[in-house]
Amino acid sequence: MGAVRRFLDFLYQASGVMAALCLIAILGLIVLQMLARWTGEVFPGAPNYAGYAMAAASFFAFANALAHGAHIRVSILLNAVPPRVKWLLDMWCFGLGAAIAGYFTYYASTFVYWSWKFKDVSQGQDATALWIPQSVMIIGGGLLTLCLLDNFFHLLLRGEHRIVRDTVGSNAE
Repeated sequence: MGAVRRFLDFLYQASGVMAALCLIAILGLIVLQMLARWTGEVFPGAPNYAGYAMAAASFFAFANALAHGAHIRVSILLNAVPPRVKWLLDMWCFGLGAAIAGYFTYYASTFVYWSWKFKDVSQGQDATALWIPQSVMIIGGGLLTLCLLDNFFHLLLRGEHRIVRDTVGSNAE
């Protein structure tokens, strides 16, 4: 079980690294577009690529953010109730969150499938096959679903979730 745990933690961390790389790509695209304008050249599709990278950064960051306690939680309520009620509320939240994320991921995959099947391309100058940037929704949604299920089952079997808050100066959950 330790190997699975290490793999899941690695996966959540890798998704955060991918999100950071997407943000760096956005910076690079903006700088290249500025340089192109200053030199009188055109960088076709740069705004579209920056948009794809922003969407990718968001979706890749979901699981990493959940694993590190960066998602919003109603800690005031959770800290005010008895431990058994807190456990039930956490179970309900992780279960419902996993169901919603799984539902999203399933329907995102059908959306991507039809974009691929109809050979749908972006309407900008780049004419990118849309199933390529849309596939990030499936990856990010799947990782978020996995992370929610991971916390759900950890809470069910061990009595506590795995969310670890790593913000500086905060002791609250």
